Amino acid sequence: MNIHDKLQQLGIQLPPVSVPAAAYVPFLQTGKLVFLSGHIARRDGKPWVGKLGQDMGTADGVQAARAVAIDLLGTLHAAVGDLNRVKRIVKVMSLVNSAPDYTEQHLVTNGCSDLLGQVFGDAGKHARSAFGVAANPLGACVEIELIAEVE
Repeated sequence: MNIHDKLQQLGIQLPPVSVPAAAYVPFLQTGKLVFLSGHIARRDGKPWVGKLGQDMGTADGVQAARAVAIDLLGTLHAAVGDLNRVKRIVKVMSLVNSAPDYTEQHLVTNGCSDLLGQVFGDAGKHARSAFGVAANPLGACVEIELIAEVE
């Protein structure tokens, strides 16, 4: 299925690329690999602030990670011009703003991974790391970066 048709079926409209908040570029391609800089969770256009296990539960974290995935798809589309050029999602790295005793970072990150699987099918299955961190930029609950291979 065409990726754009799949996005429409899922009710997803791709956002524009976010302006970097510091000295970096939103994406960089080298060879067939496209590296997307970390994207923080946003809700209503503002950073989705919170700490998992303290003032946010896992279910909210999953939704935040899904929101990040949608932003990542918008940036990936801008980077490659057409998401149908994506051959595979190679790797996702997730940084979950976590209370010291919170241990469900992997479940939070499923919000991103599951959406990538829905959009790209088998090509959306990827290697992954999920970390608990003391803080993310702007207090965001989740930050995720992505590496994709394009044809």
